[in-house]
Amino acid sequence: MPADGVVVAVDGGGSKTDVVVLGVDGELLARTRGPGSNLDALGVAGSLEVIGKLVTEVLALVPERTVLHTGIYLSGIDLPAEIEAFSAALAKESWAVPGTTASSVVDNDLFALLRAGTNEPDAVAVVCGSGINAVGVRHDGASARFPALGLVSGDWGGGGCLGRQALWHAVRAEDGRGPATLLQELVPQAYGLSTVTEVVEGLHFNRLAARSVLNLTKTLFDAAERGDVVAQAEVDRQAEEIVTLVRTVIRRLDLSDKTVPVVLGGSVLAANRPTLMRAIAEGLREHAPNTQIELVTAPPILGAGMLALEAVSAQRSAVMRARGELDRTQ
Repeated sequence: MPADGVVVAVDGGGSKTDVVVLGVDGELLARTRGPGSNLDALGVAGSLEVIGKLVTEVLALVPERTVLHTGIYLSGIDLPAEIEAFSAALAKESWAVPGTTASSVVDNDLFALLRAGTNEPDAVAVVCGSGINAVGVRHDGASARFPALGLVSGDWGGGGCLGRQALWHAVRAEDGRGPATLLQELVPQAYGLSTVTEVVEGLHFNRLAARSVLNLTKTLFDAAERGDVVAQAEVDRQAEEIVTLVRTVIRRLDLSDKTVPVVLGGSVLAANRPTLMRAIAEGLREHAPNTQIELVTAPPILGAGMLALEAVSAQRSAVMRARGELDRTQ
């Protein structure tokens, strides 16, 4: 392995993309952050354009270094056909394989989250950020994953879903179709408005950004923690969905008799709201008692960087150094 060798790691999400360059000794040499590169939102060409600009920018900070490996972990890249299409397009990008001996990996960002939380050969990861997804791995190389395309593929939950549910209940409480809930008061407060109707009209006429509904996830948890039964029912359903994902992965991988770490991450879970975390813990104790929760609050780029170093057989000390440096600079 050349002493001047580096690896490039990319974590691409819906709202931001992080790129780092690490020396083979684990030193963090350069990093940058840019807009989101989610494949569902931008498509292959759009996602590659965002990533390419950021990688070119960050490599310019470390000239005359040999790129040994590029690891790209993206949200929204869930199906084998998507990975194949992205990888084929990536191979045509000059920045992706600067040297003839360089390698590259493209996969879902769940694998970066999983690595950030554990190195166990049998493990499960659940991400609950703007959306929701899960993956499991087994010591023999088998894995279990989901399409994660939203309601069309049977999914429920994540910040987008929870925010919409908060607004939905607030609307129905205000117009009389639904039960009373603190959300009727808290939702307009979150926008600095007086009524839920004003919020709805603001969204309809684009005076309020559609994406702002994601922020109502926090409002939903605030209401639940103040004892609101309507909000708590949504939190409980989210916990049930997370437990169901874990149970399903464990069953599909035949890991019921193993002690399995369950890595939890994404903005909704990393917020560590007690009503949600308590319900998840209770559900796992009942339905998957051999699991151990590992909550990851570090950014997924940490796991992406570790995977990139391991792809070039870097020493464990280098991987641990990178973990420390990326964790400190989040």
